[in-house]
Amino acid sequence: MQDRLTRVIMLAVAVLLAILVVQPYVDSYLFSARTPRPVAARGDLSELERSTIQVFETVAPSVVQVVSLSRRSPRTEAEPSESGTGFMWDAAGHVVTNEHVVASGSGFVVRLASGEVLPAEVVGQAPNYDLAVLRLNSRTGLPPPVMVGSSADLKVGQTAYAIGNPFGLDQSLTTGIISALKRRLPTSGGREIAGVIQTDAAINPGNSGGPLLDSAGRLIGVNTAIYSPSGTNAGIGFAIPVDVVNRVVPELIREGRVPTPGIGILAADETVAAQLGVTGVIVAGVAPGSPAEQAGLRGVNPAVGAIGDVIVGVGDEPVRRLSDLTDSLERAGVGQTVALKVMRNDSTRTVEVRIVDIGQEPSRPRRP
Repeated sequence: MQDRLTRVIMLAVAVLLAILVVQPYVDSYLFSARTPRPVAARGDLSELERSTIQVFETVAPSVVQVVSLSRRSPRTEAEPSESGTGFMWDAAGHVVTNEHVVASGSGFVVRLASGEVLPAEVVGQAPNYDLAVLRLNSRTGLPPPVMVGSSADLKVGQTAYAIGNPFGLDQSLTTGIISALKRRLPTSGGREIAGVIQTDAAINPGNSGGPLLDSAGRLIGVNTAIYSPSGTNAGIGFAIPVDVVNRVVPELIREGRVPTPGIGILAADETVAAQLGVTGVIVAGVAPGSPAEQAGLRGVNPAVGAIGDVIVGVGDEPVRRLSDLTDSLERAGVGQTVALKVMRNDSTRTVEVRIVDIGQEPSRPRRP
């Protein structure tokens, strides 16, 4: 009786082992998808998805890749050097990009979204705004210009879209929000751009010069820089506001340059003002014959230890730092007269000063 029980147990174990060995093969035969699987139906796209797709499909054809060419020697042909992004500005073939994209190139080509490559020439550069305009040599079959919006009514938190060519990968779309407004950004021209837009839409090397768009697909800024210790996206990107772009680009197309509004002063370093506890722009020196000298502004006088006049306002706007002053002068424009509030010896007075194009003025500010 015991032997029979043993045999039954051994048989049961053998059957279980057989099942364990055979089961994978059975499962493979019965359940493997050996033919294409049926496609599952999906619901409608969300409203946000449809909006994003529409923005990309509308604007992407007008976004181009700008490739800078450099010549190493007279015996070598031009070779690709740097690339950035640009976008169509008008039907005449003008393309807007960053000034730093074209600053070091000797020649340029533009690759359209269709893949067509066209030669281009620079018609104007504005280092003070990091903007440049190129003109395509061909006028036929060009994509439409990007719609222009406004940056004056932007709100922190609204959706932002960036289209560009990060790392040379063309037609890339990133999305995010407007993270902050009224940032200030130094430029290679030695000035600051006021009202700069901060966004967390991913901006990487190669995105420079590309459009920043709102949810209606309108241009609200030109992507220009990122803040990143590693050189790649860290969630903090900056764009030149479109209201500045819409003022500067026509000047570049007409004149090839943008006037630099000024009054002919040399401003003291802002750290000096901070150390002295002064709020405003300390006039370190004035240019001979300049509007500042004509208005009676005084610079630093080291002989008596006087710090010079301090500009504390333009019209009804306060001036706390140099960028406040330059921003006010730019908004007023060359040829206009502004009322400067100037503090001297603890008393404040108002003087009328004419704004000139200091980029064409031969004289230079001097220190007393």
